[in-house]
Amino acid sequence: MASTQEIVFYDRYEGRLRTEAIYGEKPLRWAYETTLGRLCLESIIKRRWFSRLYGRWADSRHSAKEIAPFLTRFGVDPNEFLEPVENFRTFNEFFYRQLRPEARPLAPGNGTVLFPADGRHLLVPDLSADSTIFAKGRRFDLAKLLGNEELGRGYHGGSAVISRLCPTDYHRFHFPLEGDADEPRIINGSLYSVNPIALARSLRYLHENKRRVTSVRHPVIGRYLFLEVGATNVGGIVDSGKPGRVKKGDEKGYFRFGGSMVMTLFPVGTFHPASDLSEQSAAGIELYARMGDQMGSIAD
Repeated sequence: MASTQEIVFYDRYEGRLRTEAIYGEKPLRWAYETTLGRLCLESIIKRRWFSRLYGRWADSRHSAKEIAPFLTRFGVDPNEFLEPVENFRTFNEFFYRQLRPEARPLAPGNGTVLFPADGRHLLVPDLSADSTIFAKGRRFDLAKLLGNEELGRGYHGGSAVISRLCPTDYHRFHFPLEGDADEPRIINGSLYSVNPIALARSLRYLHENKRRVTSVRHPVIGRYLFLEVGATNVGGIVDSGKPGRVKKGDEKGYFRFGGSMVMTLFPVGTFHPASDLSEQSAAGIELYARMGDQMGSIAD
């Protein structure tokens, strides 16, 4: 029998636990929580061609009629948009919309680390230890996640923040710290969901999904890593800028249609998380916060 357990997260702004409204919940639960669904998942749904087909729909003029009901159902505020809703010709144009700069102010302070995206965030305080990430007793295989054994050893014992973007979220992501960014390295893979319904079954989906790894050299903490993780029905990961010098809060890129995830990895002893992020993550609960708010601070 399929599980009906709700996904609960802690809202930083309301100071309370909330239940997530899941876009496409029924097919998602069917694919990951039933025997037939899992067979279809492995044979069809995880394939890149399946997501490309869905992406074509999101790029069609026909898809624009879904924007208004989506806004109403999920309470998305159009007053934050840089452009009026009627300017979006397709659902995808709405999905990767830009926001007014004042809608996402950047937390002040030279040592402040910003949340790179709107979403639900989890801290992994020690990447070499078991954690409560989506289910108890999980540990990241850094060599597989980063596609490089030597690079994985370099972040053994370091920390990470996982930022999960729902389809209802602003889908552009930004640099949490300034520095010199290398060219992103692409690791091709499948396209499993990154929703907790899927990740509670297997954390390996993060190791197997298509992802991009960018190394950013920071003047104080050394190199931190920024990962973009693709997911089912993500039509593409798009770069906004070029490698080189970046400022904290600069846009790095955006996801086309689909739920998605970014991860920020820090070397050992270089990142101090915000207290609510640390407390909620220790309880296995994601923290909802918006891009630009304080994720933590760097070590002196």
